[in-house]
Amino acid sequence: MRRSSTKKTGQPASTASLTSSASDPFRSASSKASSKELERIDQLFYTYSDGSSGLIDPEGIEALCSDMEVDHTDVRILMLAWKMRAERQGYFTLDEWRRGLKSLRADTVSKLKKALPELEKEVRRPSNFVDFHAYSFRYCLTEEKQKSIDIESICELLDLVLGSLYRAQVDYFVEYLKTQTDYKVVNMDQWMGFLRFCNEISFPDFGNYNPELAWPLILDNFVEWMREKQG
Repeated sequence: MRRSSTKKTGQPASTASLTSSASDPFRSASSKASSKELERIDQLFYTYSDGSSGLIDPEGIEALCSDMEVDHTDVRILMLAWKMRAERQGYFTLDEWRRGLKSLRADTVSKLKKALPELEKEVRRPSNFVDFHAYSFRYCLTEEKQKSIDIESICELLDLVLGSLYRAQVDYFVEYLKTQTDYKVVNMDQWMGFLRFCNEISFPDFGNYNPELAWPLILDNFVEWMREKQG
């Protein structure tokens, strides 16, 4: 009876062992492939990083853009920084680089270039775009404790981030910002207000704009300026 019992209890262990050994090669192969991919991602990083700082700096980013045949001022480079969650403008750390390229499944320049159109589609989704819009402002805060951005830089950022989606609004925003004298800088609340304005307000008639609602004062002034222009 003991032998029979041992046989029965041993059988599942034997089956489990067979199952385990059968699945291990797949697990092992997947792990090896992932490891190789990470190696190639790291090698690509060191191709563009500065040896002394251990970072990809502005010069390295320009070299990467050149190899991808993409202008370094292309909004997709900002989208790439967003995907990496890069903290410092013009610099990528190894961890940031790994995070972005692993997510994009890109371990060569060619694959990274091919991933850009899909990345753009991902960013353009409404659920992601609000986050990207906020990120683009934070990314431009280059000084410690800085909370606002000068008008000239904001005009460039508006054109880069919102220009392709809201061309008419952005052109008038920029014209207003460059001619007004009340504001020398723009803060995050005002920056996010621009996007909400473009999303919600009919343009150029402003039929549904209500200054009594919680809009930043700069947008009240902008609407007033536009209505004066329209006569």
